[in-house]
Amino acid sequence: MNQQKVVMITGASKGLGRALTLALAKEGVRLAICARGEMQLRKIEKEALAIGAEVIAVQADVSDVRDVNRFVSIVEEGFGHVDVLINNASIFGPGPSLLSDYPDHEFIEVLRVNVINPFLVTKRVVAGMLTRNKGRIFNITSEAGKTGFAEWGAYGISKFAVEGLTQTWADELQGTGVSISMVDPGEMDTEMHRVAVPACDYELEDPKEVARIFVSLALDESIELNGKRFEAQSFLQEKRDEQ
Repeated sequence: MNQQKVVMITGASKGLGRALTLALAKEGVRLAICARGEMQLRKIEKEALAIGAEVIAVQADVSDVRDVNRFVSIVEEGFGHVDVLINNASIFGPGPSLLSDYPDHEFIEVLRVNVINPFLVTKRVVAGMLTRNKGRIFNITSEAGKTGFAEWGAYGISKFAVEGLTQTWADELQGTGVSISMVDPGEMDTEMHRVAVPACDYELEDPKEVARIFVSLALDESIELNGKRFEAQSFLQEKRDEQ
């Protein structure tokens, strides 16, 4: 594992994004992180710096092309390039709701944020990766991205789109040395899950444990990635069974 890799994480201030930031900080990578909320972003930046990581943290809405260009340009100026991109930023929407009752503006907003942001950030970052014939890109998906679940509304539909986006990029990147894949982290104990399943009565995985799988996928160059769909909690279970 090359500990000097530059890893970019969107939506890095809470939930899985926060866990990814801290897990990768411990690996000694250089971190480029962003989030929409300034206060929470500065908090996670301080935590990563305390671990000893080099960090560039930029407040940005990655569904806005101007913010994407500004964020990536700052990172390229500071670190030179991006080795690994984790498109983590997403929103759930208003909570469980039948499609027939779903507010029109909320539906449009969830699709705009969850589908447009991985397209914009990947498009901006992949150019530099192709120049170097090297790079890894990860999109976050969900079981709801391949199976329609009642009341998961726009979120699940957006993840269907992310899976199609990933497959299309993968076909276009075949043979370039740049890979794109998707990871389903499974149900985790996060703020987003509490919105999605407010009456949850079963045990959830800790995002810190799930982040360990991302570390392996991001940094272990022996793992073939392009076009693959990984289920993080299946990896965790396999590791636990081996112990």
